[in-house]
Amino acid sequence: MSRNQLDQETSPYLLLHKDNPIHWRPWGPQAFEEAEATGKPILLSIGYTACHWCHVMNDESFSDPEIGALMNENFINIKVDREERPDIDQLYQTAATAMGHAGGWPLTMFLTPRGEPFIAGAYFPKEDRAGQSAFKRVLPEVVRLYNEQSEAVANTVARVQAALVQLWGRDLRGPLDNTVLDAAAVKCGQRYDIFYGGLTSVPKFPTASLTEMLWRGYLRTGAVQFAQLVQTTMDNMCLGGLYDHVGGGFYRYVVDERWFTPHFEKMLYDNALMVDLLTLVCQHNRLPYYVDRVEDTVGWLLREMMVGDAFASSLGADSAGAEGRYYTWTEAEIDAALMGTFVQRFKDAYGVRREGNFQGRTVLTRFGRLPFPLPEADEALLKKQRELLLASRMKRPAPLRDDKVLADWNGMTIAALAHSGSVFRKSEWVAAAIKAFDFIVKTLGDGDRLYHSWVSGKRGHLGFADDYAHMARAALALWEVTGEKRFLERAEAWVRTLNEHFWDSQNGGYFYYSDDSDALISRARMVFDQNAPSGNGTMVGLLARLYLVTADQTYRDRGNALIQAFSGEVGRVFISMGTFMNGLDVTFAGLEVVIIGQRSHAKTQELIAAFLGRSLPNATLHVVDSGNALPTAHPAHGKAMENGQPTAYICQRLTCSAPIGNAVTLSQVLQLPPGRPQGQA
Repeated sequence: MSRNQLDQETSPYLLLHKDNPIHWRPWGPQAFEEAEATGKPILLSIGYTACHWCHVMNDESFSDPEIGALMNENFINIKVDREERPDIDQLYQTAATAMGHAGGWPLTMFLTPRGEPFIAGAYFPKEDRAGQSAFKRVLPEVVRLYNEQSEAVANTVARVQAALVQLWGRDLRGPLDNTVLDAAAVKCGQRYDIFYGGLTSVPKFPTASLTEMLWRGYLRTGAVQFAQLVQTTMDNMCLGGLYDHVGGGFYRYVVDERWFTPHFEKMLYDNALMVDLLTLVCQHNRLPYYVDRVEDTVGWLLREMMVGDAFASSLGADSAGAEGRYYTWTEAEIDAALMGTFVQRFKDAYGVRREGNFQGRTVLTRFGRLPFPLPEADEALLKKQRELLLASRMKRPAPLRDDKVLADWNGMTIAALAHSGSVFRKSEWVAAAIKAFDFIVKTLGDGDRLYHSWVSGKRGHLGFADDYAHMARAALALWEVTGEKRFLERAEAWVRTLNEHFWDSQNGGYFYYSDDSDALISRARMVFDQNAPSGNGTMVGLLARLYLVTADQTYRDRGNALIQAFSGEVGRVFISMGTFMNGLDVTFAGLEVVIIGQRSHAKTQELIAAFLGRSLPNATLHVVDSGNALPTAHPAHGKAMENGQPTAYICQRLTCSAPIGNAVTLSQVLQLPPGRPQGQA
């Protein structure tokens, strides 16, 4: 069909390209059949709504009639939203890396009619620019290569296919011992910036799973160097330009080592991970400004990101035709919005200068002339001033929001809201998490199966392993907080689906897409974290927790098999396996705090509060009315309340502590190093 077909799509990203003078097709069999019939190569373009350079390429190259004519004449053109089809993105990003390209978005791949890549690229400008070739010059060269150098094309295809098999299809098992966690934490810490935090690279991303690895290293060993790296990192993320000081929420990354200048897109998964991590560290250090960042970020989620009862996937970086215009300020705009307040105090605190610090405007940070924190009265004034700025900012043209509801990213957000809501006694956050969970089950659930995305009332592709892993983790988090059996049952059902439809029976681990999904040229089996935590890494910790809760040996066996499937990679690329390593910590040192007593009882609530007052990333809370309600194989089965009052037991490695009826005592015992519960019974 010789026309742009994207007007039939629901993805906000694809709809941005519906008026291009390009005969775009969505990914599907019809496009590949057309390529086979015509003998034309495929031009595959992958991006997402919040991607700044995707918008630039759309405005420049994809809107140009001359480039459109070249593409239509010589290629079958396919546009993919990477958030809607992460399986396709993952495949071709990996292929691009195998071809010596850095990847990233927008990704421009040239494929044979069978979907095999032979040239990789990224952003191409309309005209030659700073060493980048103009797209209108690149396209004829690709056509010439494809038509005149078939042997070179075939060799590239074969080389890429071999690389994919080597990465995803080989046996990755290897030796593993319990010293690996401390060694990996030390090596990870050596790669962190001791002055400003984060990995010593530019641009800097939040890397929540690696920072959590360092935090776990501190809790496990007591080495203060880990805690110092974590606090340096989190302080700079919370006080610098990565954080939106007016509206709450974290941007995707910064372009400098000192966390000053952000790239302004906001992703749902980043903010879920940061809320979770900040809450975990707050349970230990009680820093008020970490609590403030959690509260303001959740406030942003509930104010600006709701789609029905669930959450949209992202906010773009661009508005009013410029990157960051929505979030940055001139001095005159600050003066006008804060008229009648002590405006100079605000400008000194947030580094506002006439010349600005970003394209003549100012990115607000707390790296101004004044120390942080200021006296309580000053901080209260600054908070009111930020509220005035938010009210002013809300009148500006807002960045584009991508309203896709994604199962995996919502799962991360639900788990974070459940965790932070229980720790900070915010029942409304827990209620929001439950509503979002029920929304996902209703709109994306089909029995024990999940779909990946939902937008404008339409479901997208079948769910991927990450969807099941993160939604099952969210279900278990809600079960911990509420005690409602339906959440635990749903977690177990989704894990069964993973085991039945995603498990690699030859090498172990979960494939990214199911055995009844549309096949791609290679089936990914990933353990490395990418933009978000990997499904296989997430499942390591989840299976360990399900074993603690249910005493079902099948969870332990599957968890061990999953660890063994990737154990050979730990020593080589642990820096890309933060979620896996954190799950390994749960497996090695997981503990369960079992509280016998009615959840509504005041003494039970005191014991729960004692549990929540400690940073215990390896611990799972289990509240039951009676020890007899536990499975017979559970180490706390048959345990009872002491003196008729709610009682806690700390269970680890199939043994439980002596009964603990006092919340202060429970808090003190939980402060001991893991693996040393007070007394045995």
